[in-house]
Amino acid sequence: MRILVIIPAYNEEGSILSVIEELSNADVEVDYVVINDCSTDTTLEILEANSINRINLPCNLGIGGAIQTGYLYALNYDYDIAVQLDGDGQHDPKYLHSIIDPVAIGEADICIGSRFIQKDGFQTSFMRRLGIRLLSFIIKLCAGVKVTDATSGFRACNKAMIAHYAKHYAQDYPEPEAIVSAALYGYKYKEIPVVMRERTTGTSSISAFKSIYFMSKVSLAILIYRLMITSNKPRRN
Repeated sequence: MRILVIIPAYNEEGSILSVIEELSNADVEVDYVVINDCSTDTTLEILEANSINRINLPCNLGIGGAIQTGYLYALNYDYDIAVQLDGDGQHDPKYLHSIIDPVAIGEADICIGSRFIQKDGFQTSFMRRLGIRLLSFIIKLCAGVKVTDATSGFRACNKAMIAHYAKHYAQDYPEPEAIVSAALYGYKYKEIPVVMRERTTGTSSISAFKSIYFMSKVSLAILIYRLMITSNKPRRN
């Protein structure tokens, strides 16, 4: 199967090379593409100097736009599986097999790595954990799926999900909405345990002060999305 790893990167000059190196040493054969989301640091220069496969966005689209660009790339080049791997080094490529295998054997259309199943490794801040629990409750309420790590961006999708996300992907902190979208459109969802690492370089897009605002905003977006789907019966594309 042809597998593409999508790596969104915004101002990841301190980590992007190590992420690519770890991916290259992982025990799985994959292609990759870095989506440089109009970084203002030296990320682009590093990608160019090291001949790293990349797409340079002409303006900053945010994480949702960057990821959707990756799915469009996967769709256009006919990949069987697409994997999201953050450019900040928090996702460990040694878990690629664990995330890919359920998708490869047809057990799931989308498989997400959760740091909260075995609760090993970096568990994020208290406020974010609290917010993630709230999101998990709302996702269960709106989509009927049990999720432990609603904001995890470490996930693998099959060809059907690639086509779906190439057309339908939330732009502003999209991970929770992407789960709801998959569930409401009838795709099979699964979580597997992974260990994540704390960011050591760069700046997170969600600061501690923004956590409450972010969780409230996403919760409202999920509720509105559910109402929209109720009035328009979901169907696979």
